[in-house]
Amino acid sequence: MAAEKLPMRKLRELVRLKLQARASVREMARSCGVSPSTAGDYAARVEASGLTWPLPPEMDDDSALERLLFPHEGKPSRSRPEPEWAWVHAELKRKSVTKMLLWQEYREKEPEGFQYSQFCDRYASWLQHAPVTMRQEHRAGEKMFVDFSGDRIDIVDSTTGEVTRAKLFVAVLGASSLTYVEPVLDESLPTWISCHIRAFEFFGGTPEIVVPDNLRSGVKRADRYEPEINPTYTELAAHYGVAVIPARVRKPRDKAKVEVAVLLAERWIIAVLRHRVFATLEQLRTAILPLVDKLNNRLMRKLRKSRREIFEQVDRPALRALPEHRYELAQWKRARVNIDYHVEFEEHYYSVPYKLTGELIDVRATDTCVELMKDGRRVASHLRSYLKHKPSTNPQHMPVSHREHLEWTPSRITSWAGTIGPSTGKLVAEVLARFRHPEQGYRSCLGIIRLAKVYGNARLERACAWALQHRACSYTSVASILKNNRDRLEEVPEQQQTLPLHGNVRGPGYYQ
Repeated sequence: MAAEKLPMRKLRELVRLKLQARASVREMARSCGVSPSTAGDYAARVEASGLTWPLPPEMDDDSALERLLFPHEGKPSRSRPEPEWAWVHAELKRKSVTKMLLWQEYREKEPEGFQYSQFCDRYASWLQHAPVTMRQEHRAGEKMFVDFSGDRIDIVDSTTGEVTRAKLFVAVLGASSLTYVEPVLDESLPTWISCHIRAFEFFGGTPEIVVPDNLRSGVKRADRYEPEINPTYTELAAHYGVAVIPARVRKPRDKAKVEVAVLLAERWIIAVLRHRVFATLEQLRTAILPLVDKLNNRLMRKLRKSRREIFEQVDRPALRALPEHRYELAQWKRARVNIDYHVEFEEHYYSVPYKLTGELIDVRATDTCVELMKDGRRVASHLRSYLKHKPSTNPQHMPVSHREHLEWTPSRITSWAGTIGPSTGKLVAEVLARFRHPEQGYRSCLGIIRLAKVYGNARLERACAWALQHRACSYTSVASILKNNRDRLEEVPEQQQTLPLHGNVRGPGYYQ
């Protein structure tokens, strides 16, 4: 590294100590309050200059003394040709390429060239005059920055005249600045994920890191140290093998690369298309494609190369290969298992094992499948259904008693009741017929049949006959008849049990 520049007072004192006092380097350092390395460098420069003490009259000018000790500072020497700093800057983006390696290659071509410290200083000086985005260190294939534009483009419906405003999704690679631009209508999660997929495919590979802003589609909760990434976005990152590291809140320089890319997209795309009218998003997308190519093929003034050229040389070899299959968009939801061991997702109900009743689980839904997760482990999966307020139930998720109930059919229940007696079978059929859905009467019918275990088949048969005669066709009525021993009373003659015909009597058909 170059010697530390000292005030002229200290500089003259170091010269005096070296020439007059014949002080050692350590003594010079302690006396002037500088480091031994700085004192040693100045001692060497004084010795090489051929100065004597006292200094000659022409050295009374401070600038003359400084020029004598630092003869090559601030001006290139014909014997020391300047490296091509734009080439050096581009090469440093490659993996494992260092300044030391580039300096050694430079010295092989130019044996009289700069020493390593001057090489580094001159590169730093060149870089200071470059834009802030260029001064940031971006390794090949390391980062992709993503964001939405602020300016919009109008899409006018040709039939209704309704105006929809589209914005631009912008993705840019850190090393080459190759830019991907796509018009979108919103910043929703499906849009955000789909744009990332198409950006990866545009670049033909994936970087190591994706740097988004803290918008809600990507980051559920912004935090300086532990931001919470949206689970769908996390799953996308895992599928493509990238890490998501959001920019810090209110730190625009964390994503300066994409800020500049958005600005360029607004200037070279939105501004260029300002006089055109688009009827559909697809028309706008078609118009943007050649403008994106033009932007990527323009020469960058400082580097004198296009983004596309640098991408092919630097970024493309470093990008990771795309996975075999595209990521399939999945929506996530946190839900609690209801008492009926079903979970609601978009107004449809999906079953899980009944032992999870009351537990919080994660729902992952794609266009075709719904997966239910407990502590990261899949406990159930169903085909996606879009029927509202309907259940998708796996019988294996039910308790044993519920499965046995599910296996019953109206004909099976009626046949079983008929084994007790014809009146019992007829009464059960009557109960089932009263419900719009026969399953709603299963519980009553099974209750009637099970009364035989308490009162016996004969009494149940007589009780059912009594209930039919009095049109008391329900489990409650039959149980009451047996409890009060009405089945043991002498049967009432048929003509007395039947109501007389009358215009005000509606009859059972009225209630069907």
